[in-house]
Amino acid sequence: MKIEQKDIEYIAYLSRIELSENEKETFIHQLSDILSYIETLNRLNTETVEPLSCAINTTNVFREDMLEPSTPLKDALLNAPASQSVFFKVPKVIE
Repeated sequence: MKIEQKDIEYIAYLSRIELSENEKETFIHQLSDILSYIETLNRLNTETVEPLSCAINTTNVFREDMLEPSTPLKDALLNAPASQSVFFKVPKVIE
């Protein structure tokens, strides 16, 4: 696919950016190279390649859920700017 200056100008308009003439020329060549490479990839035969969900083989690395004691209430409220009884006191945000 051939990229033209009007294509670059349209993309710049959609992106809400201003480009100099030098930048437009640079982007014409860069986008042409990218699209050329994508065309090369599209020509590859991938019928025997299985779909991947991850690029490397991994197994579940999560740990088992284990019941552990919670932080004591006194320690949890220790750094609170304000507290009331067993609650964090915060400014009212709904009127």
